[in-house]
Amino acid sequence: MTWFGDSELMDRKISFFSRKRKIFVDWRDHLYNHYLGSKKVRETWWRKLLLLWVVGWFIGSIWIFWFMNSQAVEKRRETLASMCDERARMLQDQFNVSMNHLQALAILVSTFHHSKDPPAIDQITFASYAERTAFERPLTSGVAYAVKVLHHEREQFEKQQGWTIKKMYSSKKSQARNDGAAPEIPETSPVAEEYAPVIFAQDAYKHVISLDMLSGNEDRENILRARESGTGVLTAPFRLLKSNRLGVILTYAVYKSELPSNATPTERIRAAIGYLGGIFDIEALVDKLLHQLACKQSIMVNVYDTTNGKISMYGSNENNNGMYHISALNFGDPVRKHEMHCRFTQKPPLPWLAITTSIGTLVIALLIGYIFHATVNRIVKVEDDYRQMMELKKRAEAADVAKSQFLATVSHEIRTPMNGVLGMLQMLMDTDLDITQQDYVRTAQASGKALVSLINEVLDQAKIESGKLELEAVQFDLRALLDDILSLFYGKAQEKGLELAVYISDQVPETLIGDPGRMRQIITNLVGNSIKFTERGHIYITVHLVEEVMSSSEVEKEAQTTSTLSDFPVVERRQSWDSFKIFNKESSAENSSLSSSPDLINLILSVEDTGVGIPFEAQSRVFTPFMQVGPSISRIHGGTGIGLSISKCLVGLMKGEIGFVSKPQIGSTFTFTAALTRARSNSSEYKSNEFQGMKALVVDHRPVRAKVTKYHLQRLGIHVELTTDLGELLPKINKGDLVVKLVLIDKETWLKEVNFWPIFASKLTKKGQVDIPKLFLLANPTNSIKSNSSSSKEYDSTIIMKPLRASMLQVTLQRALGSGYRENCRNGGLNGQSLRSLLHGRRILVVDDNVVNLRVAAGALKKYGAEVACADSGKKAILALSPPHDFDACFMDIQMPEMDGFEATRRIREMETDLNDRTLRGEVSEGTCGSALQWHTPILAMTADVIQATHEECLKSGMDGYVSKPFEGEQLYREVARFFKSTSI
Repeated sequence: MTWFGDSELMDRKISFFSRKRKIFVDWRDHLYNHYLGSKKVRETWWRKLLLLWVVGWFIGSIWIFWFMNSQAVEKRRETLASMCDERARMLQDQFNVSMNHLQALAILVSTFHHSKDPPAIDQITFASYAERTAFERPLTSGVAYAVKVLHHEREQFEKQQGWTIKKMYSSKKSQARNDGAAPEIPETSPVAEEYAPVIFAQDAYKHVISLDMLSGNEDRENILRARESGTGVLTAPFRLLKSNRLGVILTYAVYKSELPSNATPTERIRAAIGYLGGIFDIEALVDKLLHQLACKQSIMVNVYDTTNGKISMYGSNENNNGMYHISALNFGDPVRKHEMHCRFTQKPPLPWLAITTSIGTLVIALLIGYIFHATVNRIVKVEDDYRQMMELKKRAEAADVAKSQFLATVSHEIRTPMNGVLGMLQMLMDTDLDITQQDYVRTAQASGKALVSLINEVLDQAKIESGKLELEAVQFDLRALLDDILSLFYGKAQEKGLELAVYISDQVPETLIGDPGRMRQIITNLVGNSIKFTERGHIYITVHLVEEVMSSSEVEKEAQTTSTLSDFPVVERRQSWDSFKIFNKESSAENSSLSSSPDLINLILSVEDTGVGIPFEAQSRVFTPFMQVGPSISRIHGGTGIGLSISKCLVGLMKGEIGFVSKPQIGSTFTFTAALTRARSNSSEYKSNEFQGMKALVVDHRPVRAKVTKYHLQRLGIHVELTTDLGELLPKINKGDLVVKLVLIDKETWLKEVNFWPIFASKLTKKGQVDIPKLFLLANPTNSIKSNSSSSKEYDSTIIMKPLRASMLQVTLQRALGSGYRENCRNGGLNGQSLRSLLHGRRILVVDDNVVNLRVAAGALKKYGAEVACADSGKKAILALSPPHDFDACFMDIQMPEMDGFEATRRIREMETDLNDRTLRGEVSEGTCGSALQWHTPILAMTADVIQATHEECLKSGMDGYVSKPFEGEQLYREVARFFKSTSI
């Protein structure tokens, strides 16, 4: 009970989760179908996504442009900075060289003027030295030296120099400095504690001698700073009067003795004894520097003094627009500050790389977006097309089901009355009728069979189009099948006077596995067309193995020989299969693999005729459904034009190929291949012991025709020799161990040598031959049997009408040799006595709701000795076949009211299985079950539905076979005899 409760709880949980999962799946499908699955919603979302893609990449392309442009600007800025720093460094280096030379000159003056007594330097020496060393100071336009003079030393100094100390006038702001022109009225320097008069100067600046440098404010400031700091001191920029260009003065203090590096300003002031000044032309300095560089014109340079504001020392007025760089300049004076401003002389070029890259990126993004857009549209279109195709597929499947149902219904409704019509006509033929009545009945039978054939072709074409045509795999005798086809066309060939013959190679197995019905249909279509379009000559059917055709030259010689079956010219047969893939060299590997299988048989069948042929312009549409050579063909010969199309499809299902060769007014040859399987058991239906060891001689002047006769005689087990010369007839009869008992002579050969036969008969009599061979004449429909019949009867000959068939030949030879078979069968069919003995004493139940079909089936079976009982419903059939019973077989219709044949068969099989199981368990005695140990009554379906699914349903329900309506009496005999033979063994 606990386990039961747990399992119930578990079932409840599983059911709960199953419901939850189903709700989730339904909600997901609902969400997709109403939102994401909607075409309009998908298109809206995709448009938004596409717009977002375009906007995003547009912004991205702008960022790419900005980034690459900033990189280019930064690179340009770095280039400008590098160039500007280089020029500033070179300017500083040049200025430092001049400063060093000025400092060295100051030391020279201190050493040779103040430390020597008397001094070694005077004005002439100083001027000469300055001029000669001017090349070492290329940036200076002149130098001068002023000595330090105290007030108490002034008078003595003036007497010593011979001139008075004069005052220097200088402008602090925009007035030009005096660089070489003396004032017109120099004034004596006023009284001061200290003076700095110029005592030495270059010749170009001799006018500054005696000027007190301390009398000028800026010069005074520079001198004071120079002696306090011990370094060079620069003045503010000013315009040189001589060159009208901007320049500066560099001042150095001269000390009487060398001072330590850590000397105080006071010590430096006391130690100072003089001042050396040098004038620098800044513009000339910068121009010289730029001339030294190859890229002088690439940038524009400005030099400024930024100590007290921004004073331009070099360059034109610059605007603040564009890119520029500032490099600091150090001219050795820590108080004064200088800068070099640089900018490119030309405007920056357009950033083409950034422009092209950003535009290219945007174009690529737009192209990708377009590709995605087109792809999505294509996918949407494919999805829409797929949905439409699925909808159309559902409609097509529904239409196909309706079509199949319609075909089944139409087939059943047409075939059922046609079965009654043809069956009653056959029963009418078995009654006593005069010649006119028999002709009427035959005409009605032919019309009915033509209608059934037309229905079969239309149904086959419908099944081909729907892809539902399938093949069976059963054992069958190909030779017997071709004999039946010859019997089928015997009448039409006789009416037209055509010679009809079949030859099958000895290498073809006697029993094969395949679909005999479809094989019969293909050959019937080809032979029917040949008879339809042939008015004289012959129709010749040959069967060989593909390997035999490929390796043997016999078939090739036969195809190329001028001697034909009827002596009419024919087309070259080999041309009809030249295009087959199986004969191509490229398919040799495949052919070898096929031939390596011992059970696989590749047949090649040819149908040769001497008809009107096919016009060359119409040969391309021969296998097209419902197409004929011309509109007059259907009026003259009839037909729907789908026989060859169906045949081609059936050949394809048999893994074969079909082709033809045709020439107008000569004839046509159709050839096809088929892949079948070798059966394990061989058929020996016609090889009876009475013909074993018998020898026959065939006389025919046409080798092909003699070969056909030999083929049929060998099927009966008779040893055959051929000859074309009548002169060899008598020697061959007496030659050999076997005695010739049969001589078969073609009627055409007989008529050519009609005077030979009396001589031949007298020779046999004179030799005293007791066992005279039996003479048979082989007559064609073209040879009138009545003509010369007296001559044939005179020599005790029997006439055998062509086409030759093993069954007909067997009966004829047995009758002529007195073997007890006296009754000849029509058209070579099985004689009624054989079937009557087979079905004698057999009880057969026929079940059909149609009274006419009951009468037809019962009449056909009773004709051959069977005891027939009838039932008109499935329920009555169940009652009749409820075991134990005494029925040997049952023919049951499928479509019946109340209970169909399928259900009735299933219930009968259930009853039989139940009784068999009870018998095995011993619940039922064997005496109660009758003579049968295992109950299984053969039940054969009588169906007017030829759909493959119906046949499969027949076998699934337990039926043992089926017979299609309208059926021939022979169909019933063959099906029922198959089971009786098996039970008799």
